[in-house]
Amino acid sequence: MAVHALIVGCAGPRLEADEIAFLRDADPWGLILFRRNCVDPDQVRALVAEFRAVVGRDDAPVLIDQEGGRVQRLRPPHWPKYPASRVYASLAANDPLAARELARLGARLMSHDLKELGITVDCLPVLDVPVPGSHDIIGDRAYGASPGQVALLGRAAAEGLLAGGVLPVIKHIPGHGRAVIDSHADLPVVSASRDELEAWDFMPFRTLTDMPLAMTAHVVYSAIDPRRPATTSRTVMRDIVRGAIGYGGLVMTDDLSMNALAGSLPERARASIRAGCDIVLHCNGTVAEMIAVAAQTPKLAGKAAWRAEAALDRIRHAPEPFDVAEARARFAAGLERVQAQSSTAFAATHALSV
Repeated sequence: MAVHALIVGCAGPRLEADEIAFLRDADPWGLILFRRNCVDPDQVRALVAEFRAVVGRDDAPVLIDQEGGRVQRLRPPHWPKYPASRVYASLAANDPLAARELARLGARLMSHDLKELGITVDCLPVLDVPVPGSHDIIGDRAYGASPGQVALLGRAAAEGLLAGGVLPVIKHIPGHGRAVIDSHADLPVVSASRDELEAWDFMPFRTLTDMPLAMTAHVVYSAIDPRRPATTSRTVMRDIVRGAIGYGGLVMTDDLSMNALAGSLPERARASIRAGCDIVLHCNGTVAEMIAVAAQTPKLAGKAAWRAEAALDRIRHAPEPFDVAEARARFAAGLERVQAQSSTAFAATHALSV
């Protein structure tokens, strides 16, 4: 049976009978985990293994949002705490090469944590570039305040994940940084010109077109398509994502249940696939909703199937050799250096102002 072009969530730390029945019938491409699904390492490993056993695919992707900072599904005491991406950006102002090394190392350590659990996809890096006045939904999740810095550090993080055998997801294509409202709550409309978008928002995505997976932005770009957000806009998907940006990898939607999208969940799924998304994402684990979405989601075929297989090929290798204890010590020392530099800069600024 062909796999559905669908990624779903589950409600808790183990699969319930109705979820198992749904997964067997629908055979979604992947499963995404949230904090509600992650109690301790043994439980997560068991959940991941059970999902793969139910769908009958040992390499079925299991995804998670493990960015660091406020978006970190795996947290202490069972997993290390990682900094928000803005921390690397603060180091980049003085030492961009050291910042790049630290961003890669942090992602490499996260990939180690995930690989130990059987998780094979991390929804990282965030390539959105905030502008003054934009909503804080991106905020400290951004790798900097300029497209070049975001591209530099975003690539470092993506390479760190790949080195550890975990697929990165570049998000939110073609750019969420200008949004002045949170797309979880409502539909952001960006009024910047096409030239502004090309020079600023799209640039980091153009730089990372070799990455295997991308996630869309539920954002309207009025200069390109004033009626539909990128996720459901054929114009944005064809002319920008596949055209101006030149992205050739697998494109998944952001969560269909976010309030930025209009219509019923089945309508959202159909509109996303018609627009050119390869796979739809539904996160909240509500079985009735997943059944409704799956009924309107096609089997993975054609170019979408090829892109999915090409993505999985990127991690069909052993992780690069890695001394975990040494790497954690080096990472901690790097973060201490960032904090010391920040304290020095604050003291200098304060001294000038008094």
